[in-house]
Amino acid sequence: MNLTTYGIAGLALISALGMGCSDGKDSDRGATGSLSLSVTDAPVDNLLSVFISFTGVTLQAADGKRTDIVFPQPKTLDLLTLQNGMSHALLEDVVLPAGAYSWMRLDLSEQAGDLTVVDDLGGEYLMTVPSGAQTGLKLVGGFTILANGQSDFTIDFDLRKSVTLTGKDAGKGDYVLRPTLRLIDNAEAGGIGGMIATTTMQAACTNEPLYHGVVYVFEGLDRSIEDYNAETGGALVAVPVIDSDNDGNFNYTAAFLPAGDYTVAYTCDIDDLAVDESLVFTAPANATVIAGGSATVNF
Repeated sequence: MNLTTYGIAGLALISALGMGCSDGKDSDRGATGSLSLSVTDAPVDNLLSVFISFTGVTLQAADGKRTDIVFPQPKTLDLLTLQNGMSHALLEDVVLPAGAYSWMRLDLSEQAGDLTVVDDLGGEYLMTVPSGAQTGLKLVGGFTILANGQSDFTIDFDLRKSVTLTGKDAGKGDYVLRPTLRLIDNAEAGGIGGMIATTTMQAACTNEPLYHGVVYVFEGLDRSIEDYNAETGGALVAVPVIDSDNDGNFNYTAAFLPAGDYTVAYTCDIDDLAVDESLVFTAPANATVIAGGSATVNF
């Protein structure tokens, strides 16, 4: 899988696109712009992989014109590889009519077995979409394709909020995908990153050699996070703590954040898909993100 790091343009996933407009008009009538679109992920505990096969992207213009972009072959991604600022390009420099768009939809494969998860015990299970794979994954927030310009967006799959374990009996998992998606304009995004001190990790983690915890990012300064739990918490994203350089220094990266103020907190509790329970955090810290920049918060 070709991956890109945060702040670096993604490599193209596709070499050719089948494109059709439902209104039958040529796309070069009037101003045009180019669209690049990547996907990234906020992780979920207790899963090793989440595989989704995309067949294309549908875009709905505000004036009602619809564009269908069909991939020559379905593109299957393990979303759990797209963490810590990593992303994967779905579209690169696709020329489209410029202007306002009402929504976009990521079209999914309807083939059996193209939506699956692998849990932390190595078991592989089918994952269902309640509305049906044929409806795709829809982002209803509006966006704009700049006339004679480049529009570069990233879709954040928050799997921690999106994947639900509805039942588990004798090793059989029943996983449901209720997508929680964010569309980020890369030109207006920044990030937060930092280190987790060994003393902090050892005090918080009961199984520190195997699990290093997660950093949660909440919108707004001085947020109260005592009531956070796996079902109703208001965290914007949650990112894993890792030893990215294999040097014994543990760090985290929360990328693709809109410019603004945030409260950041660290926990070593596991957010179990099957259990609704509160998490215990270290003392939170404030951070301000500016477009194109990265704030530092260490614990």
